Amino acid sequence: MSNQLLSTQTDEDFHKARNKALFNEIQHFLNPDEATLISFSDIKKMLRPSNEVYKGMTVVPVAKIVGSEGRYRDFDNRFFPKSIHLKSRWEHIDMAHLQDVTLPPITLYELGGVYFVRDGNHRVSVAKAKGIEFIDAEVVSLQSEIRLHPGDSLARMTRQIIQYEKRVFYAETSFGDITDYWLLDFSATGQYDVIYNHILTHKYYINLNKPEEISMEDAIMSWFRTVYMPVISVIDRHRIMRLFRKRTKSDMYVWIIKYWDELKQKFNAQIPLDTVADYLSHRYGLTFPRRVWNKIQRLLLKKRLAPAAEQWMRPLDRKAQPDEENCETQLVKNQK
Repeated sequence: MSNQLLSTQTDEDFHKARNKALFNEIQHFLNPDEATLISFSDIKKMLRPSNEVYKGMTVVPVAKIVGSEGRYRDFDNRFFPKSIHLKSRWEHIDMAHLQDVTLPPITLYELGGVYFVRDGNHRVSVAKAKGIEFIDAEVVSLQSEIRLHPGDSLARMTRQIIQYEKRVFYAETSFGDITDYWLLDFSATGQYDVIYNHILTHKYYINLNKPEEISMEDAIMSWFRTVYMPVISVIDRHRIMRLFRKRTKSDMYVWIIKYWDELKQKFNAQIPLDTVADYLSHRYGLTFPRRVWNKIQRLLLKKRLAPAAEQWMRPLDRKAQPDEENCETQLVKNQK
């Protein structure tokens, strides 16, 4: 293939990949996080891995590469390029594949059974666009008991991590057996540690007036009855959850307690819990009419953008399909 034909092919390959990213973004307009490449930093903060192990050189399934350390804003969740400024580098990698040039291995982090790119984002992008199944990589593994699933969005991974944290909390504290309450749920990670610290603090203050230290079981039951449930009663009485549909009552408990403590320290006075709940509802709560209006606006915008995206895709798909199929076939043979 001549240099001119190769240049034309790489140009078509890039624009086809970029238009797929644009169309993917429009398809997930109402849930943009589902079309976003996962940040390694975000997952690392949630999983809090224990240590790192150097795995060395290995062959990694491209399908298990789900995120990036530093370039997660440049590519969508399928590693298609989102910006035109990626074109030059992307086409150089694509050209190397078309000419059967051996590229250096990429470097990856492995965490929870999936991989995140340290260096080589463009090479992964081209490999995914070409349908290449495996890629050479130098891997550093971060140890974690949680196993993540390739193809999941950050939101799904977050829910999986929260469920793991809940299982650990209930198992280690026997919270459910002690209180017979199994609805201590959160929408963010790390909150069960917050609850555990609340219980320990409650236990500390109880022991100040006791000749003998109370058991952890008694401390949990006391905290549940005298701290947690009264706050939940305030949340129910003020109907706070209707203003925070995507949150849980336990989320609101943590939020109210934190804000309550800040106000008491700031004004050096006891403030009624009902006053705090009422203030938070009026200041931060999103009313139902406003939620409906926002959703209508998003739907109307998506409806206007979708036809244009489909028009972008059709000509490039028809133009690039024959040559791309030959290139993919050749690349698969080369990988084998």
